[in-house]
Amino acid sequence: MNPESMRKCMSLGYSSKTSNTTIGQYGNGFKTSTMRLGADVIVFSRATQSGRATQSVGLLSYTFLRKTRQDDVIVPMIDFDISDNWAEPIIYGSKDDWSGNLKTILQWSPFASKDDLMLQFDNIGSHGTKIIIYNLWMNDEGIYELNFDDDEEDIRLRDEVNNGNTSRKRVLELQSHLSYRMRFSLRAYASILYLKKFTNFKIILRGKPVEQFSIADDLKHSTTITYSPQRGLALKEVTVQTVIGFIKEAPALGVCGFNVYHKNRLIRPYWKVTADGNSRGHGVVGVLEANFIEPAHDKQDFERSTLFVKLEMRLKQMVMEYWRGHCHLIGHVSDGTRKINYLNKSTALQNDEVSGNTFRTSGDSKSSTIQPVFETEAGSRPETSLDKRTLDQICDENIQLFMRCEEYKMKQVGLVRTIEELENQLEETRKKCARVSSYIETQRKQTLATQR
Repeated sequence: MNPESMRKCMSLGYSSKTSNTTIGQYGNGFKTSTMRLGADVIVFSRATQSGRATQSVGLLSYTFLRKTRQDDVIVPMIDFDISDNWAEPIIYGSKDDWSGNLKTILQWSPFASKDDLMLQFDNIGSHGTKIIIYNLWMNDEGIYELNFDDDEEDIRLRDEVNNGNTSRKRVLELQSHLSYRMRFSLRAYASILYLKKFTNFKIILRGKPVEQFSIADDLKHSTTITYSPQRGLALKEVTVQTVIGFIKEAPALGVCGFNVYHKNRLIRPYWKVTADGNSRGHGVVGVLEANFIEPAHDKQDFERSTLFVKLEMRLKQMVMEYWRGHCHLIGHVSDGTRKINYLNKSTALQNDEVSGNTFRTSGDSKSSTIQPVFETEAGSRPETSLDKRTLDQICDENIQLFMRCEEYKMKQVGLVRTIEELENQLEETRKKCARVSSYIETQRKQTLATQR
């Protein structure tokens, strides 16, 4: 970054991104993410543009702001012109301002002298940026939230590893799968952060490159489903390709959910759309890129819009349809098959009754009721299956109800605005009436005075 870009980067709420292919647009990501990890951050950046080579140093320090009781967010920065192979200070205001910024940076950063600062540019090269976060946050026990000790090639969240409500054996099983490891492992999370293979950059964590992992390529019995969201007549029609299949560990592990990307970046990992306690859909995982819905500001979720609700309903349909057609491939019995088996066994029992064979009954022999005996999956119970049309109807009804709620909310907002406008008009009318009354009273007094 050149000095101008550096100032924009270090400023809160500034963003020059206008492209539809990039995800950053609010201008707060760098500041909020670094300050989440530690209290202070110092940035070194070098750039060569239009034949001019520059290098800049910027400090964003919560410690400095707090201990000096600053009312505003002050970010001291210094810049150098290195076009002639030596560092010439770039002065924008006065030399005293530049020297004051250097003094502040040295006082509140890990570097004791200007020469120490300059040494940080040695491994940047002619064009690049180095970010150093220090005074890392600690948990309630006074231990760093980030764990650098358990794995020399990884950085982990310390508290996420502990799960006292789960048996040790179960924890080990879950830890073997990416859906669990990505919750505390930076290397695991970075491996699935981007949907498409990155070719023009590398992510190097603690000296070792991060190997990108494709969730879709790791699924078994996978299939691709095309979804065309209805975005309105005025918007261009889009299609979304969703890859859905079973994890390799199915049915041993019940991991399930959709990994939803937005503009190539992961927003919601392993989003479970089926109800808890329902065995249908266990082991079913999907991957899709949903650029037609907007992510939340923290990029950890999506805004809950009508399109989002429609997508959620469609993903539920995908899971149920895929489960009915493929669950037998991993040893499960679909609801339809279970129902057919139940009917076949009931028929067989009735035939045995006619032929005089022995079977179990309840009550006396005159009013006996057949008790069909059939086996079900361990830990499950017979379920009444819904055909596709019924499921579609429920989804459509839910979407219509949500849209009606949104419509009523919009009407309520419109009514509130109308009331505010009418109240403003009423206030203006009262003021005009007061002015007219005052004018009439003044004219009346002048007329009486003239008559006297």
